Amino acid sequence: METLLVAPTSSSIIPCLILLFLFLALRWSTRQNNRLQYPPEPSGSWPILGHLHLLWSFKEVPYKVIAKLADKYGPIFQLKLGSQRALVVSSWEMAKECLHKNDRAFVNRPRTLAFKHLTFDFTMVVVCPYGSYWREMRRISNQELLSNHRLEMLKHIRISEVRASVKEIYNKYYRRLSSTELDGVALMVDMKQWIEEVSLNSILRLVAGKSLRDYSVEEEKERLKKAIGAFTDLIGQFTLSDAVSYTRWLAGGRYEKILKTCAKELDFFAQGWLESHKRDRQLNIDMKKKKQQEVEFMDVMLDLFEARSSSNDQQYPDINLERDTDTSIKATCLALIIAGTDTSSVTLIWALSLLLKNPDALKKAQDELDTHCGKDRLVDFSDIKYLVYLQAVIKETMRLYPAGPLSAPRESVEDITLLNGRYYVRAGTRLLVNLHKIQRDPRVWGTDAEKFCPERFLSTHKGVDVRGQHFEMIPFGSGRRICPGISYALQFLPLTLANLIHGFEFVSLTEESVGMEEGPGLTSSKVSPLDVFIKPRLPCQLYENIN
Repeated sequence: METLLVAPTSSSIIPCLILLFLFLALRWSTRQNNRLQYPPEPSGSWPILGHLHLLWSFKEVPYKVIAKLADKYGPIFQLKLGSQRALVVSSWEMAKECLHKNDRAFVNRPRTLAFKHLTFDFTMVVVCPYGSYWREMRRISNQELLSNHRLEMLKHIRISEVRASVKEIYNKYYRRLSSTELDGVALMVDMKQWIEEVSLNSILRLVAGKSLRDYSVEEEKERLKKAIGAFTDLIGQFTLSDAVSYTRWLAGGRYEKILKTCAKELDFFAQGWLESHKRDRQLNIDMKKKKQQEVEFMDVMLDLFEARSSSNDQQYPDINLERDTDTSIKATCLALIIAGTDTSSVTLIWALSLLLKNPDALKKAQDELDTHCGKDRLVDFSDIKYLVYLQAVIKETMRLYPAGPLSAPRESVEDITLLNGRYYVRAGTRLLVNLHKIQRDPRVWGTDAEKFCPERFLSTHKGVDVRGQHFEMIPFGSGRRICPGISYALQFLPLTLANLIHGFEFVSLTEESVGMEEGPGLTSSKVSPLDVFIKPRLPCQLYENIN
């Protein structure tokens, strides 16, 4: 029987060549990946959980745990958080490598369950994906609220809120005095609550034209504060649900229900503010506000979106309307309110705690205020630039206790290499920048890096700036995702602290009575209370004349 030989045709050769090419390409790629070096990884990774158990320590907050790992594994290492990978950097050099040289690669935020539910499905500008929507919302926020021009125009709102809060303490003091008839008796004040409320009122007035004083029912005021507090607590947690997605339904999805409840509460308030502004616009009340230069950011956003929908917007012609208009407005306004409240209050609470813990520094700050302002008037915005020691106190506070000690997490959008190809980082890797470690680095800050010493910013570190260019100290972050509210914070923080320590004396305090315990979460909140005895240190008429 003859064997039939068939010559190969082009139609049969081409598929074979394609398969051979794919095989060789895959083999080459595998070999290349095997040659790539990943950043070092700590031992002790558990199955499924990875290194999550290290971050759930009841003894130390996550950024201190990570700082100790950096002592062992160096300024760059990698953690396994369930199925996710996290790159941890703990030196200013590595922070610059990631946030400056590779800023575009680390431009996104991770898509966590908390971000999804608490930010209107990633609509808040702080977490939404990098793209046209993010650019436009950030540009609007910067130009219409957070620019130096707008802040100057609206500075009377912040000064009025700070002074109104100072007067509230004074009024409580003299109500107590009239009831006890004991001249000179100090009043105990919960300074954490006072600082949180003045911080919230200031940014809430600018964004929505509201204040906690507008809520006549105490329960409503506490409800708003509780919702904002829950947001900041939930947003910064390292959770099993994000690390191992199929555990989301454990315990009946309890964690997700908590997130949805918090989101619903925030939406309740934001929707109320939005409807109030829409009613005012129908009654032309907003025009009166414009004449008085008191137009709120929420009104500005309504103007912009209305102009865009009617094709009349010349200033922001590229506003992306792919998202619901009301949702975009509520999400952007809430993001500004929450960020402005939380970071400001955290910094002020630590600043006051550090001053009370270091009475010599408190006396220096008060002496500077008395020298420049005297005791016959209150501190104003125009005074701040002359209060160099007070500004050094604020800087030193942000160095030792940055509001976000692990910075806000980022995520790589592409495969990259770091340190001139030494380390390989996959797309989808989270980036954690340990500011707590970087800003206490003895290589930069000296042997007294752990010590509270505002004087360093008047001498050895006088030129250090906090606006994201000096990576030795980046409390507001750096690069494309830098906090847009830097100018707001650098005006509000010294103004509030100056009015507080200029207006009141703090008595019967010992250094040991001021606790410095830190809490977990995205912000370095102070867990221990800050209840202090105070009494006025200025003439009574100054407080009484505050409108």
